[in-house]
Amino acid sequence: MDISRKRETYGIRDIDNVGEGPNNYRPYNQRSGSRRTTSYMDKQDQTFVGFKDVVETLLAELVKEKPRRTVFSIYGMGGLGKTTLSKNLYHSPSLTDIFDVRAWVCVSQQYNTMDLIKNIIKSIQGRAKETLDLLDKMTDVTDLERHLRNLLEEKKYLVVVDDIWQREAWGSLERAFPDSKNGSRVIITTRNEDVAKRADDNCFPRSLRFLTEEESWDLFRRKLLEVEAMIPAMEMLARDMVGKCGGLPLAIAALSGLLSHKKGIEEWERVKEHLWNHVKDDFIAILDILSLSYKELPTVLKHCFLYFGIFPEDSQIDAENIMWLWMADGLIPRGEERMEDVAQDFLNELIRRSLVQVVDTFWEKVSKCRIHDLLRDLTVKKALEVNFFDIYDPRNHFISSLCLRHAVHGQAQRYLSLYLSNLKLRSIMFFDSDLYKMGLIKFCNKFQHIYVLYLNNRSSTTSIVPDAIGRLYHLKFLRLTCIHDLPSSIGNLKNLQTLFVNENGNSCQLPPETTDLINLRHLVAPYLKPLKRINKLTSLQVLKEISCDQWKDIDPIDLVNLRELSMVNIEEAYSLNNTGSLKKLSTLILVCKADQSSPALEYFSSCQKLQKLWLFGRIEKMPLSGPFPNSITMMILQCSRLMEDPMPILGMLPNLRDLDLVAAYEGKEITCNDNSFGQLEFLRLVLLERLERWHLATIAMPLIKGLGIYYCPELTEIPERMKDVERLKSIG
Repeated sequence: MDISRKRETYGIRDIDNVGEGPNNYRPYNQRSGSRRTTSYMDKQDQTFVGFKDVVETLLAELVKEKPRRTVFSIYGMGGLGKTTLSKNLYHSPSLTDIFDVRAWVCVSQQYNTMDLIKNIIKSIQGRAKETLDLLDKMTDVTDLERHLRNLLEEKKYLVVVDDIWQREAWGSLERAFPDSKNGSRVIITTRNEDVAKRADDNCFPRSLRFLTEEESWDLFRRKLLEVEAMIPAMEMLARDMVGKCGGLPLAIAALSGLLSHKKGIEEWERVKEHLWNHVKDDFIAILDILSLSYKELPTVLKHCFLYFGIFPEDSQIDAENIMWLWMADGLIPRGEERMEDVAQDFLNELIRRSLVQVVDTFWEKVSKCRIHDLLRDLTVKKALEVNFFDIYDPRNHFISSLCLRHAVHGQAQRYLSLYLSNLKLRSIMFFDSDLYKMGLIKFCNKFQHIYVLYLNNRSSTTSIVPDAIGRLYHLKFLRLTCIHDLPSSIGNLKNLQTLFVNENGNSCQLPPETTDLINLRHLVAPYLKPLKRINKLTSLQVLKEISCDQWKDIDPIDLVNLRELSMVNIEEAYSLNNTGSLKKLSTLILVCKADQSSPALEYFSSCQKLQKLWLFGRIEKMPLSGPFPNSITMMILQCSRLMEDPMPILGMLPNLRDLDLVAAYEGKEITCNDNSFGQLEFLRLVLLERLERWHLATIAMPLIKGLGIYYCPELTEIPERMKDVERLKSIG
């Protein structure tokens, strides 16, 4: 009995039966057929059913000539689509052009007023270092309110305040939104009807209803993936199950994601039987559908899905971050495929099953994601059942000693006062804490067997990491913020796969011993001095945020696995010729220091696997000999300030599918010749302030699908053929 239980717990299966049954999972390229890939570019869930009347009504009210600041409140239970509807309004072309300022902030149950106001300011001003430094200096909520009011004063603004649970939360923010009698608008979403109706004396509340039977069926069919045409018997089964979702969009999406992976009427019958055996009322049915979607995941995907619950409610989670955590925690099987590719497949699969939502994409890959509150509640519940993780509860001063992973969302000092010495933890993740001040040395002595240490420090001052960090010999994932340098003992962490330092962009110093991390795959650190033996890191896959002339004296030919490289604060004198030695490099981002020109471009031609290129900074002149390899599929030229039309050169790239020109050209006309841009699908022209004319040959850009033109005031006419092309949303 014990062996049988452990087989189920750990997903152990007979080798002969691999690939059969719901709890067996293989990477896509090991299945019959080719490996599936998914593009999420500009597709942040366009499936929006049932609220067309609500959208039209709210849009009409939002654009009315009412000078007084008006609050619009959207309320209803979780899963009805309040946030989705708000996003449709927020990004609506009808609104983007009439408001000077737009901002979005998510509140949630546990909120901090100062953090909320800071997030609104960042949404307005961006995350430039000057802004972050200024906000760090503001330690009083009154100062932050005053700063936000000054930003919004005399501006016509649209602010979305998402997921408010209490009237007090709205009251703590309302003071920061001035009423300049210029037609400013605020949209709030809430589950609480009282909050919605009492948000403001001049409030416009709107409740979201459940979907009708036909709307529910429409949404189900739109979300259903990879299922052949339904025979009448299957449709009858599906309609019965959709009816049990009670018109809740979240449950319908989860059900469609579940059935997408069930082939044939017999498997659909088993799903229906499970639902009918457990349903007592409509709400339990909804929860049961969500639970069933989890239960039907292969074991390895269950663990990956549960990991989302470790993050605080409403978190927008960096996709790379969570995939690297999966790898460090042993959730990604090793095999012929790169672990990063397998992790990407797993994330795409969770998205396809409607368990994970896409928040943002970049270059056809998911960059930010999240899970719905109801699904997060499910992950927390299921995680405790299988001892996967627990979240420290400061009210009861308790956390499960049986769980392998601990998450601390606040009051870390109290957490550390618990008796924790005998725990065999694999992972500890601290959010919004200053562990450096609370005794990192003691922590390192206590938890020497952990694989993951995640520190999200929000201190306004840099901190010192003690030598004791080198005692965490088993560590595979280390995330540190607000530090200036690392001790030499970091070189002891021979198992480290991911080193993540200072995501806020503050520069740091890495010791020479960093190059002793022979298993390091991902290094994200804005370090100022070159690592002289960086070519020892032969496992390195991702290298981001370099702030120095790293390649001047080094030939990186031994970095045979490096695929992604980004460098910042580049000067014209930098020597980047050696980047041509990076034979597997597929993504390159180069950001020049202000008022500096880009180094010579000729070195790109040697990067024969380069697919994605972003150049930020002045380019004195585009070489005529073709500086870019033919392999490039996506390119951004930003702040290039070119004086000569770049289109003749760019148009010759045979595989270019996506091109953004952002303040890249200062001439008056561009010309796209015959047979140019043969594969181009998406084009954005942004901040080309002097551009007046666009000449487009008859057989140029034959495959164009999307076009975006923003802030090109002198371009009053576009080619006739482009007028019917779908308009792309603005960058950012």
